[in-house]
Amino acid sequence: MDFRLTEDQEALRRGMRELLAARFGREALREAVDGAEKGTALDAGLWRELGEAGLFALRAPESAGGVGLGLPEAVLVFEEAGRALLPGPLVASHLAGSAGLVAGAAEGSVVVTAAEGVRPGGGAAAPVEHLGAAGAVLVLGEGGEGEEGKEARVLAPGELTAEPVRSVDPLTPLHRVHGRTWHGGDGGEDGDGGEDGDGGESGKAVTRPVVDSVALRRDAVLLTAAQQLGSACRTLELAVGYAREREQFGRPIGAFQAIQQLCAGMLVRSETARSVVYAAAVTADETEVCAAKLLADAAAVGNARDCLQVHGGMGFTWEADVHLHLKRAWLRAEQWRTVVTCEEQLASELLRPMCQ
Repeated sequence: MDFRLTEDQEALRRGMRELLAARFGREALREAVDGAEKGTALDAGLWRELGEAGLFALRAPESAGGVGLGLPEAVLVFEEAGRALLPGPLVASHLAGSAGLVAGAAEGSVVVTAAEGVRPGGGAAAPVEHLGAAGAVLVLGEGGEGEEGKEARVLAPGELTAEPVRSVDPLTPLHRVHGRTWHGGDGGEDGDGGEDGDGGESGKAVTRPVVDSVALRRDAVLLTAAQQLGSACRTLELAVGYAREREQFGRPIGAFQAIQQLCAGMLVRSETARSVVYAAAVTADETEVCAAKLLADAAAVGNARDCLQVHGGMGFTWEADVHLHLKRAWLRAEQWRTVVTCEEQLASELLRPMCQ
């Protein structure tokens, strides 16, 4: 079996990288950071461009106006998004757009965020990102007993009682959700909860075709791992580039063994995570997805820390981009499946043959 990327997959990844380089390069990244300090929301123009490029409808069938690609292609695209530190609830908008859960999500005209690990009382176990800029909230339970745990639902942001919490990542504002402000039915007669289908003016729930919450959560975990992989690869590039340029004692610091060892370790982390993330994209196996998230989190955080070490004192400055990768990696490591939940899942799978 040939596991190499096809020409179409290579072209897709190259196209996404070129789009982000032109539309969200380093200058745009730093402008976004400065804008976040002033409370600026997401760039609506950029979000629509991503929708026009097919990011949010990548896996929607062509008959529904989507691109008709699969999970492996989505992983390649989200890897590039992580490499560029593209802000916004990309995973939630992609899930909603590809599954047809929210009208306008596929085109990028509606921003969709997600509330994960919803408790019976209505609160979310994890903070919700970009709630202020969202037009809809994808609610995914833990997959437990009952309708609320097994079905994915869509709510209007106004239905949630939430308060802002401090975020380690300047480009990812967070809200802590405590519960719901409205507990009625499913909205209007057609189930849209409003005339426009994306929350409407009524503020009622937006219900769409019932989708298995477990499957969406699995995809969300893998796509988040893909973003972590992209960040890990980018910090490796930054470290190697700086090691070649920065000189001490008349030699590039990359000539010193200590720096070489750091960069070699970063490469091992990145390529190990890449093989597992790509494999999980092909199999879509829950256990392999957990392994992919575990290794991708370790690669993103570990590589960012080592990249900072290679940069030395310069790496601790606000002007360097290293801290942005580290902060985003910390945040993503706490999204969807954490290290603890992934380790528990893998341990259960390893012990299952012994218990049977």
